[in-house]
Amino acid sequence: MFLKTKSTGTALAAVLVTALTLTLAGCSSDTTAPSDARADAGSDAKGTFGPVDCRKAKCIALTFDAGPGKDTPRLLDILKEKKVRATFFLLGKNHVKKYPDTVRRLAAEGHEVANHTWTHGILTEQKPAAIRTELEKTQDAIAEITGKKPRLMRPPQGRTDETVAEISKELGLAQVLWSATAKDYSTTDSALIEKRILDQASKDGIILLHDIYDGTVPAVPGIVDTLKERGYTFVTVPQLMAPAEPVPGTVYRP
Repeated sequence: MFLKTKSTGTALAAVLVTALTLTLAGCSSDTTAPSDARADAGSDAKGTFGPVDCRKAKCIALTFDAGPGKDTPRLLDILKEKKVRATFFLLGKNHVKKYPDTVRRLAAEGHEVANHTWTHGILTEQKPAAIRTELEKTQDAIAEITGKKPRLMRPPQGRTDETVAEISKELGLAQVLWSATAKDYSTTDSALIEKRILDQASKDGIILLHDIYDGTVPAVPGIVDTLKERGYTFVTVPQLMAPAEPVPGTVYRP
């Protein structure tokens, strides 16, 4: 979700933390919880279940933003070993285009491949044509590699509005926010990243991490093992809301 280069300092980190706080405080006013989507699903709902029925089980979704990156293959090895499927919100420029084999592997191994825009531009600060370009270019780049366009997107910094929702709807994209974040853009301490996620984990939650930061991938085995010990089953975001299916334009947040 957040991007930081080595040259950025504590001032930028403070800005990012503030932006995240504002977002979680309710920058997106109309949201639907995955559990509510499940409850409202009719008898003809066709959502695809994962390893369990999340109406009965203790489910949680693991999501990664802003990749793929150099460490994503190692992350995929971990997830394969742990038998966990995750949701990856990918950036188009310098990521999808740079690591096509990794994108192909994500899809082949059953992970949900999703859209995180082309350049990580804040969508609410752009005109409609630019918003559409940010999303469409990534849709097309992913489809060229996997043969399938994403059905989910995550707006950078979680910032969305009616215009973003309308364009997302036209492009067949549901919007997905989160309930737990490690703020891993601000630390390389894997133990701290793990603790932050474990402290925030909850039933029907959506975990936000980034597979482009040095401390994140090493934290994943501990997160997965501990949450499994606590009775959680990991599912993708669409599996979290099954038997409902993601509705384009809708903003989902636990």
